Formats: sequence, structure tokens, C-alpha cells
Amino acid sequence: MQKTMERRAIKNIDFNCDLAQSYGIYKNSTESRLLDYVSSVNIACGFHAGDPLTIKNALLEAKERNIVVGAHIGFDDIQGFGYRPMDLDKDELEALVMYQVGAIMTFAKAYKMEIEHVRPHGALYRQAAEDLEVSRTIAQAIKKCSQWLVYYGATGENLSTVGEEENIQVAHEVHLEKIYDENGNIDFNARDLENTDIAIQRLKTLLQYSQVSNNVGGKTQVIADSIHFSNKLSNAKELVMQAREVIEPLPYNFKNALKSGWVGE
Repeated sequence: MQKTMERRAIKNIDFNCDLAQSYGIYKNSTESRLLDYVSSVNIACGFHAGDPLTIKNALLEAKERNIVVGAHIGFDDIQGFGYRPMDLDKDELEALVMYQVGAIMTFAKAYKMEIEHVRPHGALYRQAAEDLEVSRTIAQAIKKCSQWLVYYGATGENLSTVGEEENIQVAHEVHLEKIYDENGNIDFNARDLENTDIAIQRLKTLLQYSQVSNNVGGKTQVIADSIHFSNKLSNAKELVMQAREVIEPLPYNFKNALKSGWVGE
């Protein structure tokens, strides 16, 4: 699927980053540095990170900047920051997703906000990218919370399949620092690239041709609705600032509204 897609320019794309990834006395003092440059944020729900006050403050930060908010769901693993895989059955995974999404939805409602998307974190993100049934269960749980929520996930055939079969909106996400294989899937075992110049060139190639560099020296076609910017990178702020000079990001739903003709550019 990825190899045979038609090459096309990408006119509009979302930039997203994670927020509320602190807990109790353990504060992430740098995560807000990307907020002035992204169009949507994923707010941790209290399982891999995020306590109630941190979640509240993150929502209000996003509201102040008029940024789209979503739920950043993960495994119940504070000690491992959600990076350790867990083997949950379907009912357990569905409940885990709904519990976290429900928490963020209620917080948002209290401050006259709406969440628009759900993005898995860490080990759950990887399992969803590699295991169709995990991704399907996540999609089904999201739909039970609201049929209007968008499921953000790693670009690839799994996400496309789930979107079509479960009739849920999906946003294909690309990482400028990640290494991809020939099929357009993330090589999760490869080390992240922290070179701003190379990453910006990758962004330009992505926007012009819908392609990412692969691990065999070529290019692979992908679907790209959003780009994730990670605070873990040493060059995170520099990268997102330069990326914003290349293209002004638009939230996923607003981009769709433009494409539909509901609003004018």
C-alpha cells in the first residue's frame, strides 16, 4: 500500500506535542516550550504521567493559546513512564482507554473545552502500530467515548485498516527524527536522529512528495496528517521553530474543514 501511493504535495498539516507529563513532585519544566509552535497537544491522563492538577493546568495552558487538545493515553505504568509493554486482554485494554479518555473529557468540559483526538503513548503506541488487533481495540474504545474523536497513530496500513473497518477518523502521524522501513513503518529499534538540518530537509521532502527516508537508503510513500514533536529531543524547540517557518500548521479537523469547503483559506 505504502509503495504504490501516488506522490502528492501536502498543503496542510498538523503539528502536535505531548503535555502534562509530570507527576506529583516530579515536574517536567521544559514541556511547555513547544506550545507556541504546535497546533494541537496530547494531554497525559494520569496513567503513564499526569496528576489531576497537572492535567488541569495543561488544559488551561492550551486554552490560553487556543490549541486543540486531545487525550494522551498510556499503560498504567508511572514508574516506567509507559514505555514498558503490557499484555492486556481486549476488555482490559478497552477499559484502560475509556477510563483515561473519560477523565480528560470531564476536565475539558469543566473549562468549556472539548477534546478532539486520542493519541497512544510509548509502549501502547508501538503495540498499536505493530498489532492490528490492539489498534482495533483502541479505536473501538475511542468510539464508545465519542464517535467524533480522531484516533492519532503511527502512519501505516494498520491505522488505515482500522479507520476504514471501524468507521473512525484517523490521523496518520509522522516523526521527523524516526527511521522508517520500506513499508513506511517506524523502525522502533533504531536510534532517533537529532539533527535539525536533516530533519527539516525530511519535512520538505514529506510536504513535497509525501515521502519519508527509509532504512535501505530510499524513499517510501506515506500518509501524513500530523507531525509529532517530542520534548525528549535535545533540539526539540529549534526543530519545531524551524518547521513552523517551512509551513504554518493547522489542526487536523480544521484542515478537513478546508478540504471540504466548509471554510475558506
